[in-house]
Amino acid sequence: MSTQAQIAANQANAQLSTGPTSEAGKAAAARNNFRHGLTPRSEFWVLPCESQTDYLKLLAQFQQEHQPETPTEETLVQALAEHHWLRHRAMRLEEACFDYTTGQIIDDRKLALYLRYQTTHERAFHKALNDLLKLRAEKRKAEIGFERQQHAQADQIRKQERHDMKKERHKWEIVLAQYKVEGQQLRDLNRDMAESERLIASMAQCR
Repeated sequence: MSTQAQIAANQANAQLSTGPTSEAGKAAAARNNFRHGLTPRSEFWVLPCESQTDYLKLLAQFQQEHQPETPTEETLVQALAEHHWLRHRAMRLEEACFDYTTGQIIDDRKLALYLRYQTTHERAFHKALNDLLKLRAEKRKAEIGFERQQHAQADQIRKQERHDMKKERHKWEIVLAQYKVEGQQLRDLNRDMAESERLIASMAQCR
């Protein structure tokens, strides 16, 4: 049994222990309780037994397929890659729950746990995909609305231009009609003047 002096010494030593202070030490301490990284709240990282290159290749494939254009789309595409990776991790861990020679289940509890995580990440994958598609659909809908607005404005401008051209043509038709009237009046006046001159000349000959 520990003496009172030993208990006091242990308590004093515990007060001096503050844990890791460096960022690397804190990160290592954070991984102390990390077992499989399948829980939804776990920070994602590639396990030492997995390939970081394969994960980055998977992420690049999703980015190539979906072509994210905004930070939100980038986050959703990254979520697709992570949940896909974690779902397959759960599937690999399930294999350890079976006896390779007999095929019998050797750990019911872990098998149920991994199956649950597999389902969790499969659902999360499809949720991220649906969110991405919905975001794209809303973005396209807004673009279509903007395009329709532009088409409507262009149609209105064309209608206004046709209306203005019609008014301008009508104005020149009136001017042309006036010129025709004035021209006819001028011709009538010239004719009348010529007739008057002829009559005057005839009267002068009669004298």
